[in-house]
Amino acid sequence: MATKKRILVIDNEEGICRMVEAVLTDRGYEVATCTSPVAAVEQFAPGRWDLVITDVKMPGLSGLEVLQKVKEKDPAVPVVMITAYATVEMSIQALRRGAYDMLTKPFEPEELLYRVKNALQQTQLIEENRSLREELDGEFRVDNIVGATTGLKDVLEKVRKVAARDISVLITGESGTGKELIAQAIHHTSPRKGGRFVAINCGALAESLLESELFGYRRGAFTGAKEDRPGLLEAADGGTILLDEVGNLPMDVQKTLLRFLQEREFLRLGDTTPRRVDVRILSATNTDLKAATRAGSFREDLYYRLNAVTLHLPPLRERAADIPLLAAHFIRRQNAKFGTAVKGFSYDALTAAAAYAWPGNIRELRNAVEGSLALESGDLISLEVLSQFIEIPRPGKGEPAEGGENGFAGAVNRFEEEYFRMLLRKAHGNVEAAAADAGINLATIYRKMKKYGIRREDSM
Repeated sequence: MATKKRILVIDNEEGICRMVEAVLTDRGYEVATCTSPVAAVEQFAPGRWDLVITDVKMPGLSGLEVLQKVKEKDPAVPVVMITAYATVEMSIQALRRGAYDMLTKPFEPEELLYRVKNALQQTQLIEENRSLREELDGEFRVDNIVGATTGLKDVLEKVRKVAARDISVLITGESGTGKELIAQAIHHTSPRKGGRFVAINCGALAESLLESELFGYRRGAFTGAKEDRPGLLEAADGGTILLDEVGNLPMDVQKTLLRFLQEREFLRLGDTTPRRVDVRILSATNTDLKAATRAGSFREDLYYRLNAVTLHLPPLRERAADIPLLAAHFIRRQNAKFGTAVKGFSYDALTAAAAYAWPGNIRELRNAVEGSLALESGDLISLEVLSQFIEIPRPGKGEPAEGGENGFAGAVNRFEEEYFRMLLRKAHGNVEAAAADAGINLATIYRKMKKYGIRREDSM
């Protein structure tokens, strides 16, 4: 059952209060009235009311003063002003101080209800935007990024440090390692999190389109430019822009971008008036930009402008112990989305996943999990199902089934050792807690600790 919207009515005329209360109560609103503006302001509490309706002319405290004091306590609550003496100047003052609407006496009940409905819709939109922003902030919190290996932890520690400083960051790593996720984490951890995060793939657009997308254009700047259009730099004003695959920027665009980074101003295509925006630049690449500068395909001065700090994301094959954590994360998300209850991988499937090189990195793992869940009918993802999405190592003719250090068994051993070390680090050396976290019995974890020479004291 929907919660009733709560409306506070302030008017020194008791008859107006009773009339407004009757109309609104009849439509299911919860209404309180107050004939003393001073008392109303003193008792007003943030979050208690969804809407305030106040008269303009009242003894003790004017409606404009009520508006100002209410907004100081709760900036989000909409306020509707009612008056018998509406003037253009009064309306301008009220709107400047944050009023949502003006209602002139005498008014019909239908008009009151219409204005109230519109004002409450604004409240709902504000609440939805707040909830969405909180959800995004939570999703991209550094603590919520899945992984416990040393390589990833080092990156996340740097993310926490650079997020607070308004400097350019270059994020490197193979395709699919999560570079945009790290950029989002920097944005949502930074003082700019209230602004927009805008990403552009520099390798997906032709040179002419890329420049107009970034910087915008004036009407008539080129064939088809029928109106002025702002670019992504202006859209991200006050926030963060990510230049993904920045190594693919054409030379002409590199020159224009460098001028913006130096002067903090730019020209729309076809324009002569410089524009200034306040934007933080993050960039990402899966290529060696240093080598590109030596080859002459990337400007060295731009490279150093973008590269105040470098964050390198290790490939998934170097994070074998994170594979079970990431797989479990993707399984939970799919279970929640489709109402399924798959518990995880079978032992054989997890062993194969740990030994696989994952050339597509986290993106490939996510696709394999989602595809397997679509086909799996049991509680666990089986090796048979997983093998439809990744290549399962098979011993060659005359080759021992266990393989050598670089074979399947060697990969499994490396995965197991790092995985159990990670479990104990996470549990601060508490073997019972580590076993519970992994869903295995104590005998198994002690056996693995003995096999790999893992001491609990090293994890405390």
